[in-house]
Amino acid sequence: MVRRVRPAPLDAGDRAGGAGCAAGPDCGLGGGKSTGLIVPAPQSGWRLGVDIGGTFTDFVLHNDETGETSIHKLPSTPDDPSRAAIAGIEALSTREGFDPAHLNRVVHGTTIATNIILQRTGARVGLITTEGFRDILHIGRKKRPLNFSNYQDVPRQTAPLVPRRLRLTVPERIRAPDGAVEIPLDEDAARRALRTLAGEGVDAIAVAFLFAFLNPDHENRVRELAAEECPDVFVTCSHEVSPLHREYERFSTTALNAYVGPATATYTARFSEALNGLGIRSDLRLMTSAGGVIGSRVATQRPVALLASGPVGALIEGIAIGRSIGHPGVITLDVGGTSADVGVARDGAMHLKHVLDTRIGDYDAMVPMVDVNSIGAGGGSIAFVDEAGMFQVGPRSAGALPGPACYGHGGEEPTVTDALVCLGWFRPETLEGSGIAIDPGLAERAIRGAIAEPLGLSLEDAALGIYRIACRHMIDAIRLGSVSKGYDPRDFVRVALGGAGAAFAAEIAREVGIPWGVVPPHPGVGAAAGLLSTDIRYDYMASHWADLAEADLTAVADKYRTMAAQARRELARDGFADEAVTVAFHADCRYRGQGYELGVEAPADFGNGWKGAVAEAFHHAHERHYLRRFADAPVQLVNLRATGIGRVPAAGNGNSRSSAPSNTGANAGANAGAGAEAARIATRAAVFPAGDGWVRAEAAVYRREGLAPGAVLEGPAIVEQEDTTIVVPPEFRAIPDAHGHLTIEEGR
Repeated sequence: MVRRVRPAPLDAGDRAGGAGCAAGPDCGLGGGKSTGLIVPAPQSGWRLGVDIGGTFTDFVLHNDETGETSIHKLPSTPDDPSRAAIAGIEALSTREGFDPAHLNRVVHGTTIATNIILQRTGARVGLITTEGFRDILHIGRKKRPLNFSNYQDVPRQTAPLVPRRLRLTVPERIRAPDGAVEIPLDEDAARRALRTLAGEGVDAIAVAFLFAFLNPDHENRVRELAAEECPDVFVTCSHEVSPLHREYERFSTTALNAYVGPATATYTARFSEALNGLGIRSDLRLMTSAGGVIGSRVATQRPVALLASGPVGALIEGIAIGRSIGHPGVITLDVGGTSADVGVARDGAMHLKHVLDTRIGDYDAMVPMVDVNSIGAGGGSIAFVDEAGMFQVGPRSAGALPGPACYGHGGEEPTVTDALVCLGWFRPETLEGSGIAIDPGLAERAIRGAIAEPLGLSLEDAALGIYRIACRHMIDAIRLGSVSKGYDPRDFVRVALGGAGAAFAAEIAREVGIPWGVVPPHPGVGAAAGLLSTDIRYDYMASHWADLAEADLTAVADKYRTMAAQARRELARDGFADEAVTVAFHADCRYRGQGYELGVEAPADFGNGWKGAVAEAFHHAHERHYLRRFADAPVQLVNLRATGIGRVPAAGNGNSRSSAPSNTGANAGANAGAGAEAARIATRAAVFPAGDGWVRAEAAVYRREGLAPGAVLEGPAIVEQEDTTIVVPPEFRAIPDAHGHLTIEEGR
């Protein structure tokens, strides 16, 4: 029997904020769960979450005074992503009758930095480094991606962030472990290097010296010289971007920051200016890969923090939904137009990837990243037959333009969305609200020409094949984030998000064995909704090598307090009073002789019990990760981390939506049957998976807004709403609850 948890109201304290719960104590990067004071709610006004994807730009507008929430969706504008964002704000302003000047919080989730790297369209970068270490970026750690292949594609070598002739060296040397100057900086050589790079027309310069994280004086001096020699060039220093040991990863992260810096700065400035043009005076906030939000000033200086940040908002929203129904363990599946993003939160908190796994486009980036797996299996992913005759789906996407063939914008290649149309799940009127008219004939022609005829398949088999392949990619991503890490996905509730997530929810649940799942009131804008209540978060790091038992606690405390002061100053710029700021401390530790460390929570009280508490936390983390603890082995302290958190109140109760059902309370059961029948708008034939084949069945079609809580929708059924279509196959049923969530479970 499937057990359904009784929904519980969600208050402001339950909302999953990116900063406050961004990492577990054993995350490998020093993140951690923390608690803190709640910042008083902002003055009466509006707040807006804007998530710009490769295909659609999503908006969630929340009125802090009334608690009402409105959504909007329109095609993205790849040539200038901010153009769609501004158009959406203007459309919402007109539709909802509010003055944009009353927006007191605009939070933006963006993939611009990620896309720059994946598409290799970044700045022309020069590197200035220590004499003798010119080729660190090329050598890396001497690992072969494919040990037994004669053909190696190593992007850092075949498509380097900094070409070798733009990697220059200067005499200087900082000594470890105390940071003393071994060789003074040759300022004349530094000036010559800067002039050479300026003459080569570089857009950005990365300054990365050996052991600069112990003493940044030489890097700071080169920055000063750069201001004199090439004042218009973007300059970034390794001790500011990633002040940790491991020179290759530190150099790579700094080069990435320089590579995406100019374009990100230009984009952020242009977007901010456009917001100001609408009368919006609040600072633009941007989601980071660590699961928090930062201001535009910091984002411009350290754009590498924005890498892989796009999918994080959906996981934050999924955690909030899980808590609202009394189930902290959630697996989120956010299927948009370009990608599918899978997040796993085992205890109501996000967790960060290990330092070995923090890379983007095969370039190492030593920055905190929430553990979300993204795959090229979205609604716009293109289906094709490859040169070997294999049936493939993705990762190439039709994007916003031309989009799926059925959109009629010139696309001729079949996509996942075209397959859903041919299966009968999407009506031509489905996307009326977005201004897109679906043409089933174009979808059928694309699938017949590219898939069905070359492979000798019927239209139904070809369309269902596209669907099943996309499902398989998503299932693999779910297992990667759960089973491969020791979690049983059957212990989680599945939250379907994104415009296409609800079309895959039931089939994936069947394959993975997840007993039940939830579709929130507006899943198509889930990532944007998650942005509304994400906390402000700033991360600071410092290396400190010492055996824990012999560590100088005074020096350790001084470093933590310095980082805490930095965090408080930055949050003060964001308008947070000092008493409304929480700073969480963490330490990266390892057993002596190990090559990599685990992050654990560290007490803020640096008394006699500090070392023992950190050691026990590390033993526990090691046992949890590797099933072994070595209580008698010396523990080494490697890195210190401080996270400054400014709490943001939840947007209403997390469930209030302008179009959510209004039938709640004692009358819900009485209205269940009538509500379901009243919401029924049609019956149509559709194709559903059945074993290894398929079945055509008459499916009842409902409008979600008319469904009453407690109504039982037996499959096959299709539920339509403004931002998504929910598919309930045969042998499944869907039940709306009092909060507007739709529960999907197998069995009658």
